[in-house]
Amino acid sequence: MRTHAMNQQRPDRRAVLQLGASLFSLAALSASPSRESIRVLTTSRPARAKNVIFLSMFGGPSQLDLFDFKPELQRRSGQSIVHERRTRQMRESVLLGPTHTFRQYGETGQWCSSAFQHLPKHMDKLAVVKSLHTDSFAHGSALLQLNSGQIFQGHPALGAWVNYGLGTKNDELPGFVVMHDPRGGPISGPANWNSGYMPSKYQGTLFRSTGQALLDLEPSPRSFRYGMTQAMQRDQIEALVALNARHLERRGGDPELAARESCYRLAHSMQRSAREALDLGQEDPRTLEMYGFEDSGADHPLALKPAVFGRQCIIARRLVERGVRFVQIYHGGGHQQQSWDAHQGVHENLSIHCPEIDRPIAGLLTDLERTGLLDETLVVWGGEFGRQPVTQLGGDDQSANPNGRDHNPKALTMWLAGAGVLPGSYGETDELGAEAAVDAHHIRDLHATILHMLGLDHNKLRYRHGGLDRKLTTVHPAGVIEGICS
Repeated sequence: MRTHAMNQQRPDRRAVLQLGASLFSLAALSASPSRESIRVLTTSRPARAKNVIFLSMFGGPSQLDLFDFKPELQRRSGQSIVHERRTRQMRESVLLGPTHTFRQYGETGQWCSSAFQHLPKHMDKLAVVKSLHTDSFAHGSALLQLNSGQIFQGHPALGAWVNYGLGTKNDELPGFVVMHDPRGGPISGPANWNSGYMPSKYQGTLFRSTGQALLDLEPSPRSFRYGMTQAMQRDQIEALVALNARHLERRGGDPELAARESCYRLAHSMQRSAREALDLGQEDPRTLEMYGFEDSGADHPLALKPAVFGRQCIIARRLVERGVRFVQIYHGGGHQQQSWDAHQGVHENLSIHCPEIDRPIAGLLTDLERTGLLDETLVVWGGEFGRQPVTQLGGDDQSANPNGRDHNPKALTMWLAGAGVLPGSYGETDELGAEAAVDAHHIRDLHATILHMLGLDHNKLRYRHGGLDRKLTTVHPAGVIEGICS
């Protein structure tokens, strides 16, 4: 019957091509891992985590003003010291104490500053790792290392590795989704969610931060004016799949051709499934309020209302609820005070950005817990590096704000929640917060830990490329942060 209908009313060739192009542009892909990867990737530990929501604070949040309270830094604020501001650049600098007050919260007694009003209620859910360090002072390369394990472009992102290792749970949605701040994306761009040398089916699908999250979810009206029906569209996709399969067979199973074939199928499915997943009209108004939809936020010309980040957080919950493996939300865009890059004043910076994320993150943790998703969803929060314990002034940079802080890759704080994470404070920096000192861990140890919680062994999760068995944690030694794993 469908063939007869198509013969009766043949659509315009140009409309068909436009429709195919629209479908192809909708999404990158997720796919199941190979038999070999399934055989070698699992650990001896039963995995509780099935999904990851990565809350990425672009610019480098100041750990010294948020979670890493240093009484000695507070006491000595204003004193001069000789300090390594950048690699092997020793300068006389002035200590800058915490710009917000600190209190301890919950049974774990963890420190959190007054920059947050709602998140402190959830400190007993968080494992706050205060002793991480990374390799680069520069935003672009530090972001790449946070996301892919290396400071150079061309390597698969963490979300790509997760999807390669575990495969997709929902063939009608991407396995790896990325969302931006409306003020702009991270400085090193799509390399942060790329699949690198893996097939493109593992790369992240970027959802737009304003307007329609995904373009072309609706078929082109022009197609239907030429007699295209949904049944005919489905037939067209099946015909394309069959032709692509024949083409692929003659070319020895080229992975990029296979990825393109899967893209048509996924894009067609997403016209229904993504529309439903992004429909917040299905949410209870009280849930939206919990995510900060009614909150006015900070009274600052650079500040966004919490509803912006809240919308992305609730979409993240809806996506993992529907089987999306990895959702990454970038907060902070543009330069200086538009991001978490506090050169121009750390108190002002946190006063802009903390109210933007405070209610939404608290709402996300509450929502995940009440729906039971927190037991299987790993939530990760942090930026590409920390900040210095001294003011931005010093050396030749006399124009910098005396209340700002420079980048600090030697002291990075991140927290994790859900999926069997052991709440509490882990690791320490030195007395001034300048450098990881107790239980120090490179960022690749965090990657190993995330994979471990998903049931993947970072040493066995490998992809053959260029004659080498590549790993997310690279050739350098790496280990799981056992102190935060149950």
